[in-house]
Amino acid sequence: MDFITALTIFVLAMFAGFEVITKVPPILHTPLMSGANAISGITIIGAILAAGTKYTTLSMVLGFLAVVFATINVVGGFAVTHRMLQMFQGRRRG
Repeated sequence: MDFITALTIFVLAMFAGFEVITKVPPILHTPLMSGANAISGITIIGAILAAGTKYTTLSMVLGFLAVVFATINVVGGFAVTHRMLQMFQGRRRG
């Protein structure tokens, strides 16, 4: 895949993601995004593959950074979901 094709796919994905996210009402944004962040574990698999091919040093470094950021995203998604669930639980009597 040449650079122009990869850049075109990247730019189109950015526009599509922006359009999808801006159409979500604010009241649904947090629950939707916490679930979507948890799903981004798929991104970790792709990043591991990108880092593991060792095609170039740049691809290995970018793949490693993608693994780090996707892991932060997944952990953050689970943390937000956990916090939201705690907010909706009633106070327990001791």
